[in-house]
Amino acid sequence: MTVRMLLGLLVAVLILAAPALAQDENPTIAFLRYAGTAPVAEATAGILDSLEAYGYLTSAERAALNESFDLNGENINLLYRDAGFDLPSVNLMVEEVIDKGADALVTITTQVAQIAVNATRDMENPPAILFSLVTTPFGTGIADSTCIKPAHVAGTQPVLSFADYVPLVLVQDPDIQVIGTIVTPDQPTSVVGAQLIQDIGASLGLTVEVASAISLADLTVATESLLSKGVEAIVLSVTPLTLQGTPALVQMTAEYGIPLYAPIIQQVYRGVTVGAGFYSFYEEGVIAATILNAHLSGDVNIADIAINQSRSFGIAINLDTAAEQGVEISADLLARANFVIENGERSEGMASDVAENRKMLQSMSLEERRAADLEFLAGLECTPEMIAEQQAALDAAADS
Repeated sequence: MTVRMLLGLLVAVLILAAPALAQDENPTIAFLRYAGTAPVAEATAGILDSLEAYGYLTSAERAALNESFDLNGENINLLYRDAGFDLPSVNLMVEEVIDKGADALVTITTQVAQIAVNATRDMENPPAILFSLVTTPFGTGIADSTCIKPAHVAGTQPVLSFADYVPLVLVQDPDIQVIGTIVTPDQPTSVVGAQLIQDIGASLGLTVEVASAISLADLTVATESLLSKGVEAIVLSVTPLTLQGTPALVQMTAEYGIPLYAPIIQQVYRGVTVGAGFYSFYEEGVIAATILNAHLSGDVNIADIAINQSRSFGIAINLDTAAEQGVEISADLLARANFVIENGERSEGMASDVAENRKMLQSMSLEERRAADLEFLAGLECTPEMIAEQQAALDAAADS
């Protein structure tokens, strides 16, 4: 009788514990962001839409998601953390989600990915790190090349075409001689971008003035410094500081009557005169989620997946800002625009055959989606030949 009673109690305990065990088996994914800028919001939407398409998020959970709160869902747990442009907060939130046992860290922007990789590099069983919107993964400690990287790290890089972006100042004004740019010394993406602007500008025969800024207060002083040196346009690189300070930059350039350029096409919605560069931010989120979904299902080993490199280039013009600056946009530049902002509304430019962006998943069944995703990931497989070739290139560069 005693044995039967014990067996009965054991069965009862297992039945009661089953829901808790199932909940514990749900993967925990941490979303770590430097700040909720428009590109970051688009990438996040792409990730969450993909998680819903794969059944990790229910439609009700997806509709009710609030980035201020964590989610303990039916099939997945989500931890949201946003640093609000505060770099020290990134270290704290990375440590926190690791302590909470996150199975995977989805890191958005270079700053966050860099800190997460450094924090997990020496762990015996590190969580997977899947990054998105990391413009400078190489030379920042995240990876050495597309295939030579920590085994727990994978992601997607939007490749910014400064070679197409910087020459637009001459399309707008063939007589321009001096341009200015702003660098944030402690931000690798900013340093790389500013150097490219200097190098390309010099190759075009332009004088490039550079000013440094670390805080928003510095940004005002840096802009005033450039304006005092007679710059005829300010050409920005990608940095969280200039994204955060865009309204102030727009106001100051309007006062001095010079155009403001940014290498992100969506920045025209925030007032820059010309936004020219990468625009497929939602798709970058989808790609990161494609790797995440395959990792969660065990379909791929992310150690074998190369860093994806995406390319897109578009041009947008804010004619309202140009009017405030007293800048007349050239016919040549206008002819290249994918779209323009005029009277507060978007209208198509003459190059409207190029799509700005897609912001929703393609309609297909789960089976079709999984097959397409696995085909895409197969194209990212790092072969021994690729690894050997990339290592040889790295060794040659180190010896030179």
